[in-house]
Amino acid sequence: MTSQTTIDKAGPGDATPPGASGKTPGKGLRGHPWFTLVTVAVGVMMVALDGTIVAIANPAIAKDLGATFAEVQWITNAYFLALAVSLITAGKLGDRFGHRQTFLIGVVGFAAASGAIGLSDSIALVIIFRVFQGLFGALLMPAALGLLRATFPAEKLNMAIGIWGMVIGASTAGGPILGGVLVEHVSWQSVFFINVPVGVLAVALGAWILLDHRAKNAPRSFDLLGIALLSGAMFCLVWALIKAPEWGWGAGSTWGFVFASFAGFAAFAVWETKVKEPLIPLALFRSVPLSAGVVLMVLMAIAFMGGLFFVTFYLQNVHGMSPVDAGLHLLPLTGMMIVGSPLAGVMITKVGPRIPLAGGMAFTALAMYGMSTLETDTGSGVMSLWFALLGFGLAPVMVGATEVIVGNAPLELSGVAGGLQQAAMQVGGSLGTAVLGAVMASKVDSDLEGNWARAGLPPLTPEQAGQASEAVQVGVAPVAEGTPAAIAAKITGVAHDTFISGMSLASLVAAGVAAVAVLVAFLTKRGANAEAGAGVGHI
Repeated sequence: MTSQTTIDKAGPGDATPPGASGKTPGKGLRGHPWFTLVTVAVGVMMVALDGTIVAIANPAIAKDLGATFAEVQWITNAYFLALAVSLITAGKLGDRFGHRQTFLIGVVGFAAASGAIGLSDSIALVIIFRVFQGLFGALLMPAALGLLRATFPAEKLNMAIGIWGMVIGASTAGGPILGGVLVEHVSWQSVFFINVPVGVLAVALGAWILLDHRAKNAPRSFDLLGIALLSGAMFCLVWALIKAPEWGWGAGSTWGFVFASFAGFAAFAVWETKVKEPLIPLALFRSVPLSAGVVLMVLMAIAFMGGLFFVTFYLQNVHGMSPVDAGLHLLPLTGMMIVGSPLAGVMITKVGPRIPLAGGMAFTALAMYGMSTLETDTGSGVMSLWFALLGFGLAPVMVGATEVIVGNAPLELSGVAGGLQQAAMQVGGSLGTAVLGAVMASKVDSDLEGNWARAGLPPLTPEQAGQASEAVQVGVAPVAEGTPAAIAAKITGVAHDTFISGMSLASLVAAGVAAVAVLVAFLTKRGANAEAGAGVGHI
């Protein structure tokens, strides 16, 4: 597929929209690839930052609005649920109506929802507007990838995706640092208000710079039943993963939603073979590299997000660091992703994605194994080594898997492919947190009673044991008020040692998942359709 399949609709003020010949869109900044990259990076930064920055604000929100622990959990769950369920459909909207318009609507909606949260005076309103944040974020993310795919030629696309991945990685890892500073020195509302000026900047840049790109054979209708079936299946899957820790993995309600999800996916697959313009043409998955890229993204997210979930508790609750200090200790991970992502883009362009992806997952597996060796008194130097290695391993995977998925899809499905990439990451992250959380809970439950008894502490009632286990799973020592110092020290030692044993096992499982991903990486190859955007814009 070449740039001749692309119709690029210029906005006001464009003298010469590029036609079938692939000519540049006239002079000026509109449609310029590198300025397009800067523009979409500003918008994507909001969504990526919001994934982690809010976690730091949750305790302050709970205190100010009188929210329960379950309600606070839904501040995060509502956002990720809405995001995961709507990503693929949002990508299809971009393919149908144009990625420029979809991106701008996503930015405006996300910024407006953020401002509304900052003005909310009840936890119910916060949760409702978090849903809207997720929905508008879903519009924004695949559209950003669609714009990059249509703007950059093949030889520059990997570098662009590398920088795009760098922005996501840096924003995700930098969220706790910025959130800690804002909550500590301003207010929890400022965590959301900060998205408003960023959104205004992204809209201004987008209106000025972004050029609409649409494939000649872009979809002209909507597969409404397909959207309903896929959204329902995704909802049931993510809902089961969110609620499993509360309901229990063996509970009928958990497996009921899991089976409902499988049934929904099966019905969706059957329907997609019958409809004239399917939401996701199943022929897309005949591409082994694309399918491998989706699986690889899921496995990477399981290992990364699931493993990193416990590290924040380790730093704050075991080592006693403040949120800001914990974020600073993760800077080696952030720094290696910032440095490694563009370098990975260059390497993938030269040698293809297979070796960098396999090597990246191998380094990720090694880093997760190293994190399984962390102890209660491990020093910052050793921690930094493993965090840096993790960032070094993740960089080529974030870049390469994205290029494999988007580059192996036809240009007219670049939005759907971008939605697949993001949905795979969200589902993988939810799976990682849920599965590794179950591993942690099981290990803590099996070890806590014995460790407690060996320390010579008074036996716990079943109710006390359950409460103590929940606390220890996040690294908190269940020390009651007024406990003598000597007893408190013993309880703290038992709690932290038990937490470390659980985190170690969870990290080993994550390392195993990453090792499996190494094998999947060898099924990938360079995007067969990546050249579809070549020749459009200025390089």
